[in-house]
Amino acid sequence: MKKYALGAVLLLALTAPGLATSTTTTTTTSSGSSSESFYLVRDPSTKTCKVVTEKPTSSTVTVVGDTVFHSRTEAEGAIKTTKVCTSD
Repeated sequence: MKKYALGAVLLLALTAPGLATSTTTTTTTSSGSSSESFYLVRDPSTKTCKVVTEKPTSSTVTVVGDTVFHSRTEAEGAIKTTKVCTSD
């Protein structure tokens, strides 16, 4: 019985660190600027959305969602499908 308990403890001790690591995947495209990121922002006073290349740090505009786009075309397409950007 002690052999099984010892085996279970060793198995858990050796596999737990491998299961605890997390990985993130970033997709990149070869067209356009390779390191540029695009964000969707909304101006609360005019209620219009636009695409910017730097994440805003001021409170005058609000970042829409948490998606970072890798191309301007992709971000401009998201304006058309994002609810807060299409409601008038």
